[in-house]
Amino acid sequence: MLSLPSARTDPAALVDALIPQLPPSAQLIVPIANGEPVGVLDALEARADELDAVKVHQMHAIRDRPYLHGQYAGHLEHVAWFLSDITRRSFAEGHCEFAPANFSEVPQFLLTHKPCAVIAAASPPDRHGYFSLGVTGGYTAALIGRVPFILEVNPAMPRTSGANRLHRSEVAGWCEIPNTPLVEVPPARIGPADKKIAELIADRVRDGCTIQLGIGAIPTAVATNLVHHRDLGVHTELLSDPIVDLVEAGAVNGVRKRTNRHQIVTTFALGTRRLYDFCHDNDTVQFLPVDQVNDPRNIGREPNFISVNATLEVDLFGQCASETLGTRYYSGSGGQADFARGAQYSEGGDGFVVLHATAKGGTISRIVPRLTSGAVVTTMKNTVDNVVTEYGIAELQGRTLRARAEALISVAAPEHREWLRREAAEIGLVS
Repeated sequence: MLSLPSARTDPAALVDALIPQLPPSAQLIVPIANGEPVGVLDALEARADELDAVKVHQMHAIRDRPYLHGQYAGHLEHVAWFLSDITRRSFAEGHCEFAPANFSEVPQFLLTHKPCAVIAAASPPDRHGYFSLGVTGGYTAALIGRVPFILEVNPAMPRTSGANRLHRSEVAGWCEIPNTPLVEVPPARIGPADKKIAELIADRVRDGCTIQLGIGAIPTAVATNLVHHRDLGVHTELLSDPIVDLVEAGAVNGVRKRTNRHQIVTTFALGTRRLYDFCHDNDTVQFLPVDQVNDPRNIGREPNFISVNATLEVDLFGQCASETLGTRYYSGSGGQADFARGAQYSEGGDGFVVLHATAKGGTISRIVPRLTSGAVVTTMKNTVDNVVTEYGIAELQGRTLRARAEALISVAAPEHREWLRREAAEIGLVS
Protein backbone atom coordinates (compact mmCIF):
# COMPACT_ATOMS: atom_id res chain seq x y z
CA MET A 1 0.00 0.00 0.00
CA LEU A 2 1.39 3.39 -0.98
CA SER A 3 2.11 5.89 1.78
CA LEU A 4 1.87 9.40 0.33
CA PRO A 5 0.89 12.90 1.42
CA SER A 6 -2.84 12.91 2.12
CA ALA A 7 -3.17 16.71 2.02
CA ARG A 8 -2.30 19.42 -0.46
CA THR A 9 1.32 19.38 -1.60
CA ASP A 10 3.25 20.02 -4.81
CA PRO A 11 4.19 17.41 -7.46
CA ALA A 12 7.88 17.39 -6.53
CA ALA A 13 7.14 16.58 -2.88
CA LEU A 14 4.67 13.88 -3.88
CA VAL A 15 7.21 12.28 -6.24
CA ASP A 16 9.84 12.47 -3.46
CA ALA A 17 7.55 10.25 -1.40
CA LEU A 18 6.56 8.02 -4.32
CA ILE A 19 9.92 7.06 -5.83
CA PRO A 20 11.24 5.01 -2.86
CA GLN A 21 8.04 2.96 -2.99
CA LEU A 22 8.27 2.05 -6.68
CA PRO A 23 9.78 -1.42 -7.18
CA PRO A 24 11.88 -2.29 -10.23
CA SER A 25 9.69 -2.64 -13.35
CA ALA A 26 6.82 -0.79 -11.67
CA GLN A 27 3.79 -0.24 -13.91
CA LEU A 28 1.99 3.13 -13.74
CA ILE A 29 -1.22 4.13 -15.51
CA VAL A 30 -1.97 7.61 -16.84
CA PRO A 31 -5.37 8.59 -18.27
CA ILE A 32 -6.07 9.34 -21.90
CA ALA A 33 -5.32 12.78 -23.40
CA ASN A 34 -6.02 15.68 -20.98
CA GLY A 35 -6.23 13.31 -18.03
CA GLU A 36 -2.43 13.38 -17.93
CA PRO A 37 -0.97 14.72 -14.63
CA VAL A 38 1.41 17.31 -16.08
CA GLY A 39 3.32 18.23 -12.92
CA VAL A 40 3.80 14.69 -11.65
CA LEU A 41 5.19 13.49 -14.98
CA ASP A 42 7.49 16.54 -15.05
CA ALA A 43 8.77 15.55 -11.62
CA LEU A 44 9.20 11.88 -12.58
CA GLU A 45 11.19 12.86 -15.66
CA ALA A 46 13.37 15.17 -13.55
CA ARG A 47 14.35 12.20 -11.37
CA ALA A 48 14.17 9.48 -14.03
CA ASP A 49 17.74 8.30 -13.32
CA GLU A 50 16.50 7.05 -9.92
CA LEU A 51 13.88 4.82 -11.53
CA ASP A 52 14.42 1.20 -12.54
CA ALA A 53 12.52 0.22 -15.72
CA VAL A 54 9.30 1.98 -14.72
CA LYS A 55 6.67 1.85 -17.46
CA VAL A 56 3.86 4.36 -17.96
CA HIS A 57 0.78 3.07 -19.78
CA GLN A 58 -1.38 5.62 -21.61
CA MET A 59 -3.68 6.03 -24.61
CA HIS A 60 -3.30 9.00 -26.95
CA ALA A 61 -0.62 11.15 -25.31
CA ILE A 62 -1.11 14.76 -26.43
CA ARG A 63 1.76 16.51 -24.61
CA ASP A 64 5.25 15.95 -25.98
CA ARG A 65 7.79 14.70 -23.43
CA PRO A 66 11.39 13.47 -23.52
CA TYR A 67 10.52 10.07 -22.04
CA LEU A 68 8.15 9.39 -24.94
CA HIS A 69 11.15 9.46 -27.23
CA GLY A 70 13.33 7.08 -25.25
CA GLN A 71 15.44 9.74 -23.51
CA TYR A 72 15.29 7.80 -20.21
CA ALA A 73 15.39 4.26 -21.63
CA GLY A 74 15.85 1.70 -18.89
CA HIS A 75 14.52 4.13 -16.30
CA LEU A 76 11.21 5.62 -17.46
CA GLU A 77 9.49 4.23 -20.56
CA HIS A 78 6.17 4.60 -22.36
CA VAL A 79 3.62 1.98 -23.40
CA ALA A 80 1.03 3.37 -25.82
CA TRP A 81 -2.42 1.82 -26.15
CA PHE A 82 -3.39 4.19 -28.97
CA LEU A 83 -0.89 6.20 -30.99
CA SER A 84 -1.08 9.99 -31.28
CA ASP A 85 0.81 12.41 -33.52
CA ILE A 86 3.56 12.33 -30.90
CA THR A 87 3.81 8.63 -30.08
CA ARG A 88 3.29 7.53 -33.71
CA ARG A 89 6.74 8.81 -34.57
CA SER A 90 8.24 7.54 -31.33
CA PHE A 91 6.91 4.02 -31.91
CA ALA A 92 8.16 4.00 -35.51
CA GLU A 93 11.63 4.90 -34.22
CA GLY A 94 11.54 2.19 -31.55
CA HIS A 95 11.41 4.53 -28.55
CA CYS A 96 8.15 3.27 -27.02
CA GLU A 97 6.02 0.14 -27.04
CA PHE A 98 2.51 -0.27 -28.44
CA ALA A 99 -0.29 -2.55 -27.20
CA PRO A 100 -3.25 -3.10 -29.56
CA ALA A 101 -6.68 -3.61 -28.01
CA ASN A 102 -10.32 -2.68 -28.40
CA PHE A 103 -10.92 0.30 -26.13
CA SER A 104 -13.64 -1.55 -24.17
CA GLU A 105 -11.12 -4.21 -23.16
CA VAL A 106 -8.22 -1.96 -22.15
CA PRO A 107 -9.09 -1.89 -18.40
CA GLN A 108 -8.98 -5.66 -18.04
CA PHE A 109 -5.68 -5.85 -19.94
CA LEU A 110 -4.11 -3.11 -17.82
CA LEU A 111 -4.94 -5.07 -14.68
CA THR A 112 -2.89 -8.01 -15.98
CA HIS A 113 0.20 -5.78 -15.67
CA LYS A 114 -0.43 -5.46 -11.91
CA PRO A 115 -0.11 -1.65 -11.85
CA CYS A 116 1.25 0.06 -8.75
CA ALA A 117 -0.90 3.16 -9.22
CA VAL A 118 -3.06 5.30 -11.45
CA ILE A 119 -1.72 8.87 -11.58
CA ALA A 120 -4.37 11.23 -12.91
CA ALA A 121 -5.28 14.87 -13.29
CA ALA A 122 -8.39 15.89 -11.38
CA SER A 123 -10.64 18.82 -10.58
CA PRO A 124 -10.37 20.45 -7.14
CA PRO A 125 -12.38 18.57 -4.51
CA ASP A 126 -15.93 19.77 -3.98
CA ARG A 127 -17.36 20.76 -0.59
CA HIS A 128 -18.13 17.10 0.09
CA GLY A 129 -14.53 16.03 -0.51
CA TYR A 130 -15.01 14.46 -3.94
CA PHE A 131 -12.53 14.86 -6.79
CA SER A 132 -13.57 14.22 -10.39
CA LEU A 133 -11.35 12.96 -13.18
CA GLY A 134 -12.55 15.90 -15.25
CA VAL A 135 -12.81 15.28 -18.99
CA THR A 136 -11.93 11.61 -18.67
CA GLY A 137 -13.54 8.41 -17.54
CA GLY A 138 -11.98 5.87 -19.85
CA TYR A 139 -9.93 2.97 -18.54
CA THR A 140 -8.93 4.91 -15.39
CA ALA A 141 -12.50 5.26 -14.10
CA ALA A 142 -12.85 1.50 -14.53
CA LEU A 143 -9.93 1.02 -12.12
CA ILE A 144 -11.34 3.06 -9.22
CA GLY A 145 -11.33 0.83 -6.14
CA ARG A 146 -9.06 -1.71 -7.86
CA VAL A 147 -5.77 0.22 -8.12
CA PRO A 148 -4.38 2.96 -5.83
CA PHE A 149 -5.04 6.47 -7.18
CA ILE A 150 -2.70 9.44 -7.00
CA LEU A 151 -4.31 12.70 -8.08
CA GLU A 152 -2.94 15.98 -9.37
CA VAL A 153 -5.44 18.80 -8.90
CA ASN A 154 -5.56 21.30 -11.74
CA PRO A 155 -7.89 24.28 -11.18
CA ALA A 156 -8.46 24.38 -14.96
CA MET A 157 -9.92 20.89 -15.01
CA PRO A 158 -13.73 20.88 -15.27
CA ARG A 159 -15.65 19.26 -12.44
CA THR A 160 -17.71 16.61 -14.21
CA SER A 161 -20.32 14.01 -13.33
CA GLY A 162 -20.55 10.25 -13.68
CA ALA A 163 -18.61 7.26 -12.43
CA ASN A 164 -15.35 9.21 -12.50
CA ARG A 165 -15.35 10.60 -8.95
CA LEU A 166 -13.26 9.70 -5.92
CA HIS A 167 -13.59 10.79 -2.30
CA ARG A 168 -10.53 11.98 -0.39
CA SER A 169 -10.65 8.74 1.58
CA GLU A 170 -10.17 6.73 -1.65
CA VAL A 171 -7.04 8.58 -2.76
CA ALA A 172 -3.56 7.34 -1.88
CA GLY A 173 -2.14 10.85 -2.19
CA TRP A 174 -2.63 14.10 -4.03
CA CYS A 175 -0.91 17.28 -5.06
CA GLU A 176 -1.83 20.54 -6.75
CA ILE A 177 -0.46 22.51 -9.70
CA PRO A 178 -1.15 26.10 -10.77
CA ASN A 179 -3.98 26.66 -13.24
CA THR A 180 -2.74 24.83 -16.36
CA PRO A 181 -4.89 25.09 -19.51
CA LEU A 182 -6.01 21.85 -21.08
CA VAL A 183 -4.80 21.00 -24.57
CA GLU A 184 -7.38 22.15 -27.11
CA VAL A 185 -8.18 20.50 -30.44
CA PRO A 186 -10.18 22.76 -32.77
CA PRO A 187 -12.88 21.29 -35.04
CA ALA A 188 -11.47 19.92 -38.28
CA ARG A 189 -11.83 21.82 -41.52
CA ILE A 190 -14.63 20.35 -43.65
CA GLY A 191 -13.96 19.69 -47.34
CA PRO A 192 -16.34 18.92 -50.24
CA ALA A 193 -15.97 15.14 -49.88
CA ASP A 194 -16.66 15.38 -46.14
CA LYS A 195 -19.85 17.35 -46.82
CA LYS A 196 -21.12 14.79 -49.32
CA ILE A 197 -20.42 11.85 -47.02
CA ALA A 198 -22.13 13.67 -44.14
CA GLU A 199 -25.24 14.36 -46.24
CA LEU A 200 -25.52 10.69 -47.17
CA ILE A 201 -25.34 9.63 -43.52
CA ALA A 202 -27.65 12.36 -42.22
CA ASP A 203 -30.35 11.13 -44.62
CA ARG A 204 -30.28 7.82 -42.71
CA VAL A 205 -30.57 9.41 -39.26
CA ARG A 206 -34.13 9.67 -37.98
CA ASP A 207 -35.47 11.82 -35.17
CA GLY A 208 -34.97 10.00 -31.89
CA CYS A 209 -31.84 8.07 -32.93
CA THR A 210 -28.90 7.75 -30.54
CA ILE A 211 -25.61 8.76 -32.16
CA GLN A 212 -21.92 8.13 -31.75
CA LEU A 213 -19.57 10.56 -33.46
CA GLY A 214 -15.82 10.75 -33.25
CA ILE A 215 -13.46 13.61 -33.96
CA GLY A 216 -12.50 14.81 -37.42
CA ALA A 217 -13.94 16.46 -40.48
CA ILE A 218 -16.59 13.87 -41.36
CA PRO A 219 -18.15 13.56 -37.86
CA THR A 220 -18.14 17.36 -37.63
CA ALA A 221 -19.89 17.57 -40.99
CA VAL A 222 -22.43 14.92 -39.93
CA ALA A 223 -23.30 16.97 -36.84
CA THR A 224 -23.75 20.07 -38.99
CA ASN A 225 -26.36 18.18 -41.00
CA LEU A 226 -28.27 17.11 -37.89
CA VAL A 227 -29.07 20.52 -36.37
CA HIS A 228 -32.69 20.35 -37.56
CA HIS A 229 -33.27 16.84 -36.18
CA ARG A 230 -35.09 16.40 -32.89
CA ASP A 231 -34.90 14.17 -29.82
CA LEU A 232 -31.47 12.76 -30.66
CA GLY A 233 -29.53 10.96 -27.96
CA VAL A 234 -25.76 10.73 -27.52
CA HIS A 235 -23.83 7.66 -26.40
CA THR A 236 -20.27 8.13 -27.61
CA GLU A 237 -16.74 7.18 -26.74
CA LEU A 238 -15.41 10.65 -27.54
CA LEU A 239 -17.30 13.87 -26.83
CA SER A 240 -16.32 16.73 -29.13
CA ASP A 241 -17.48 20.26 -29.93
CA PRO A 242 -20.11 19.35 -32.57
CA ILE A 243 -22.24 17.73 -29.86
CA VAL A 244 -22.40 21.09 -28.05
CA ASP A 245 -23.71 22.61 -31.29
CA LEU A 246 -26.45 19.97 -31.44
CA VAL A 247 -27.48 20.55 -27.83
CA GLU A 248 -27.67 24.31 -28.34
CA ALA A 249 -29.68 23.82 -31.55
CA GLY A 250 -32.24 21.72 -29.66
CA ALA A 251 -31.42 18.60 -31.67
CA VAL A 252 -30.05 16.57 -28.72
CA ASN A 253 -32.06 16.00 -25.55
CA GLY A 254 -31.95 12.21 -25.07
CA VAL A 255 -35.66 12.00 -24.35
CA ARG A 256 -36.12 8.84 -26.41
CA LYS A 257 -33.10 6.94 -25.11
CA ARG A 258 -33.80 3.62 -23.46
CA THR A 259 -30.87 3.91 -21.04
CA ASN A 260 -29.51 7.06 -19.40
CA ARG A 261 -32.48 9.08 -20.65
CA HIS A 262 -31.90 12.83 -20.97
CA GLN A 263 -28.16 12.27 -20.51
CA ILE A 264 -25.14 12.47 -22.79
CA VAL A 265 -22.99 9.41 -22.14
CA THR A 266 -19.29 9.53 -22.94
CA THR A 267 -15.96 8.25 -21.69
CA PHE A 268 -13.72 11.23 -22.51
CA ALA A 269 -13.92 14.69 -24.06
CA LEU A 270 -11.42 16.36 -26.37
CA GLY A 271 -11.96 19.66 -28.13
CA THR A 272 -11.90 23.37 -27.35
CA ARG A 273 -12.36 25.33 -24.15
CA ARG A 274 -15.99 25.78 -25.16
CA LEU A 275 -16.48 22.01 -24.86
CA TYR A 276 -14.68 21.84 -21.51
CA ASP A 277 -16.80 24.70 -20.16
CA PHE A 278 -19.92 22.86 -21.37
CA CYS A 279 -18.89 19.80 -19.34
CA HIS A 280 -18.14 21.76 -16.14
CA ASP A 281 -20.78 21.24 -13.43
CA ASN A 282 -23.13 19.81 -16.09
CA ASP A 283 -24.68 16.62 -14.77
CA THR A 284 -26.39 16.07 -18.11
CA VAL A 285 -22.97 14.86 -19.33
CA GLN A 286 -22.03 11.55 -17.73
CA PHE A 287 -18.41 10.38 -17.89
CA LEU A 288 -18.54 6.61 -17.46
CA PRO A 289 -15.85 3.89 -17.56
CA VAL A 290 -15.02 2.71 -21.06
CA ASP A 291 -15.85 -0.91 -20.28
CA GLN A 292 -19.44 0.30 -19.79
CA VAL A 293 -19.66 2.92 -22.55
CA ASN A 294 -18.01 0.82 -25.25
CA ASP A 295 -19.45 -2.55 -24.32
CA PRO A 296 -21.28 -3.61 -27.51
CA ARG A 297 -24.03 -5.18 -25.40
CA ASN A 298 -24.72 -1.86 -23.69
CA ILE A 299 -24.61 0.01 -26.99
CA GLY A 300 -27.02 -2.50 -28.50
CA ARG A 301 -29.62 -1.80 -25.80
CA GLU A 302 -30.27 1.56 -27.45
CA PRO A 303 -32.65 1.21 -30.41
CA ASN A 304 -31.86 3.04 -33.65
CA PHE A 305 -28.21 3.46 -32.76
CA ILE A 306 -26.08 5.31 -35.33
CA SER A 307 -22.32 4.74 -35.28
CA VAL A 308 -19.91 6.72 -37.48
CA ASN A 309 -16.22 5.79 -37.61
CA ALA A 310 -13.42 6.48 -40.08
CA THR A 311 -11.12 4.01 -41.79
CA LEU A 312 -8.07 4.25 -44.03
CA GLU A 313 -8.68 1.43 -46.51
CA VAL A 314 -11.43 -1.08 -47.36
CA ASP A 315 -10.98 -4.17 -49.51
CA LEU A 316 -13.61 -5.80 -51.73
CA PHE A 317 -14.48 -8.30 -49.00
CA GLY A 318 -15.41 -5.41 -46.68
CA GLN A 319 -12.43 -5.64 -44.35
CA CYS A 320 -11.43 -2.28 -42.84
CA ALA A 321 -7.84 -1.33 -42.10
CA SER A 322 -8.25 1.66 -39.81
CA GLU A 323 -5.04 1.76 -37.81
CA THR A 324 -2.17 1.01 -40.19
CA LEU A 325 -0.85 2.29 -43.49
CA GLY A 326 0.54 -0.96 -44.82
CA THR A 327 2.75 -2.26 -42.03
CA ARG A 328 3.20 1.20 -40.49
CA TYR A 329 1.08 1.82 -37.41
CA TYR A 330 -0.89 5.07 -37.49
CA SER A 331 -3.25 4.98 -34.49
CA GLY A 332 -4.89 1.96 -32.84
CA SER A 333 -8.10 -0.04 -32.71
CA GLY A 334 -9.83 2.38 -30.36
CA GLY A 335 -13.56 1.83 -30.11
CA GLN A 336 -14.34 1.26 -33.79
CA ALA A 337 -15.07 -2.46 -33.51
CA ASP A 338 -16.92 -1.90 -30.21
CA PHE A 339 -19.37 0.53 -31.79
CA ALA A 340 -19.66 -1.37 -35.07
CA ARG A 341 -20.79 -4.43 -33.13
CA GLY A 342 -23.01 -2.37 -30.85
CA ALA A 343 -24.83 -0.84 -33.81
CA GLN A 344 -25.22 -4.35 -35.19
CA TYR A 345 -26.96 -5.44 -31.97
CA SER A 346 -29.23 -2.37 -31.90
CA GLU A 347 -32.80 -2.73 -33.13
CA GLY A 348 -32.96 -0.45 -36.17
CA GLY A 349 -29.28 0.45 -35.77
CA ASP A 350 -26.86 1.44 -38.53
CA GLY A 351 -23.08 1.35 -38.46
CA PHE A 352 -21.22 3.56 -40.92
CA VAL A 353 -17.54 3.27 -41.78
CA VAL A 354 -16.45 6.37 -43.68
CA LEU A 355 -13.52 7.31 -45.90
CA HIS A 356 -12.64 9.44 -48.90
CA ALA A 357 -12.70 7.38 -52.08
CA THR A 358 -9.15 8.38 -53.02
CA ALA A 359 -5.88 9.67 -51.63
CA LYS A 360 -2.94 11.64 -53.04
CA GLY A 361 -4.96 13.83 -55.36
CA GLY A 362 -7.12 11.02 -56.68
CA THR A 363 -4.22 8.84 -57.82
CA ILE A 364 -4.77 6.13 -55.20
CA SER A 365 -8.07 4.35 -54.56
CA ARG A 366 -8.87 3.69 -50.93
CA ILE A 367 -11.33 0.99 -52.00
CA VAL A 368 -8.91 -1.77 -52.94
CA PRO A 369 -9.09 -5.38 -54.20
CA ARG A 370 -6.91 -6.57 -51.35
CA LEU A 371 -5.67 -4.71 -48.31
CA THR A 372 -2.14 -3.40 -48.65
CA SER A 373 0.37 -6.08 -47.72
CA GLY A 374 0.90 -6.05 -43.98
CA ALA A 375 -2.19 -3.93 -43.22
CA VAL A 376 -4.01 -4.81 -40.00
CA VAL A 377 -7.75 -5.49 -40.04
CA THR A 378 -9.49 -3.33 -37.44
CA THR A 379 -13.12 -4.20 -38.21
CA MET A 380 -13.76 -7.55 -39.81
CA LYS A 381 -15.96 -8.03 -42.86
CA ASN A 382 -18.82 -9.72 -40.99
CA THR A 383 -19.21 -6.72 -38.66
CA VAL A 384 -18.99 -3.90 -41.20
CA ASP A 385 -22.48 -2.65 -42.03
CA ASN A 386 -22.23 0.33 -44.41
CA VAL A 387 -19.17 1.77 -46.14
CA VAL A 388 -19.61 5.40 -47.16
CA THR A 389 -17.57 7.52 -49.57
CA GLU A 390 -18.51 10.72 -51.35
CA TYR A 391 -19.92 8.51 -54.13
CA GLY A 392 -22.50 6.67 -52.07
CA ILE A 393 -23.26 4.05 -49.44
CA ALA A 394 -22.32 0.40 -49.91
CA GLU A 395 -24.59 -1.80 -47.80
CA LEU A 396 -22.75 -5.00 -46.93
CA GLN A 397 -24.40 -6.99 -44.15
CA GLY A 398 -26.28 -10.08 -45.22
CA ARG A 399 -25.13 -9.80 -48.84
CA THR A 400 -23.13 -12.27 -50.93
CA LEU A 401 -19.47 -11.73 -51.67
CA ARG A 402 -20.35 -10.78 -55.24
CA ALA A 403 -22.97 -8.26 -54.13
CA ARG A 404 -20.58 -6.80 -51.54
CA ALA A 405 -17.81 -6.38 -54.09
CA GLU A 406 -20.15 -4.75 -56.59
CA ALA A 407 -21.51 -2.39 -53.94
CA LEU A 408 -18.00 -1.36 -52.90
CA ILE A 409 -16.90 -0.81 -56.49
CA SER A 410 -19.95 1.42 -56.99
CA VAL A 411 -18.76 3.80 -54.24
CA ALA A 412 -15.17 3.91 -55.46
CA ALA A 413 -14.01 6.86 -57.52
CA PRO A 414 -15.23 6.40 -61.14
CA GLU A 415 -11.71 6.46 -62.56
CA HIS A 416 -10.74 3.41 -60.46
CA ARG A 417 -13.82 1.25 -61.01
CA GLU A 418 -12.70 -0.54 -64.17
CA TRP A 419 -9.45 -1.57 -62.49
CA LEU A 420 -11.36 -2.77 -59.43
CA ARG A 421 -13.70 -4.87 -61.59
CA ARG A 422 -10.75 -6.55 -63.32
CA GLU A 423 -9.12 -7.29 -59.99
CA ALA A 424 -12.41 -8.54 -58.53
CA ALA A 425 -12.76 -10.95 -61.45
CA GLU A 426 -9.20 -12.18 -60.95
CA ILE A 427 -9.92 -12.83 -57.28
CA GLY A 428 -13.14 -14.63 -58.24
CA LEU A 429 -15.54 -12.22 -56.58
CA VAL A 430 -17.37 -11.25 -59.79
CA SER A 431 -17.73 -12.79 -63.22
